[in-house]
Amino acid sequence: MGTLVTFRSNGGTDDGYLATPPSGRGPGLVVIQEWWGLVDHIKDVCDRFAAEGFVALAPDLYHGKATAEPNEAQKLMMSLNMEQAVKDMSGAVDYLRSIPTVTGSGLGVVGFCMGGALTLALALQRSDVIRAAVPFYGLVPEQAGPPKWERLTAAVLGHYAEHDSFASPAKAREMERQVKALGKRVQVYIYPGTEHAFFNDTRPEVYRADAAKLAWERTLRFLREEFGVNTQRG
Repeated sequence: MGTLVTFRSNGGTDDGYLATPPSGRGPGLVVIQEWWGLVDHIKDVCDRFAAEGFVALAPDLYHGKATAEPNEAQKLMMSLNMEQAVKDMSGAVDYLRSIPTVTGSGLGVVGFCMGGALTLALALQRSDVIRAAVPFYGLVPEQAGPPKWERLTAAVLGHYAEHDSFASPAKAREMERQVKALGKRVQVYIYPGTEHAFFNDTRPEVYRADAAKLAWERTLRFLREEFGVNTQRG
């Protein structure tokens, strides 16, 4: 089980959920919430990463607000200043780098839905330290302008649903093409028969256990390879 922590961020403070592996040390990961907020599902994902040997921190981007209602979640997401959110997440990056339980010089970032988009944004913003980025069904919003992929230093592993109007397979493949054209490392997987949020096991209407299991295994393998460690079970 993890714990709530407070860290400095963009001139103020933010809260987050921090999960540490049984060994007490491991590579650091920033885990970014869906539009629901820092809900139990995201905390559980942090705990799962910790059980596999990672130090996982999920910053609370809504500052205490969370919901299970789609309309309210949309309002919360729309009220979130994405540029400000990236700055706030940078505080989570700096916090992970400062604590002795985090090993190595680089970090990873994993995010879902809105958090998938922010995963890519954070990888671009903090290219000095983000070595691995794993967006689940998230893309940089078009209104943010063309992504500056030339800034990217992280390897990217993307998981996308076959049936998704929010982050469509076509857009995911186009992102992959653009990044590869610059000589960057990127791999996008499209999961047949799935819908948006297929990894979220608290949403039975879209959850797909087979696809979620495969995406999880691919993510762990990718992160271990990028960090050059075998973190399994601490």
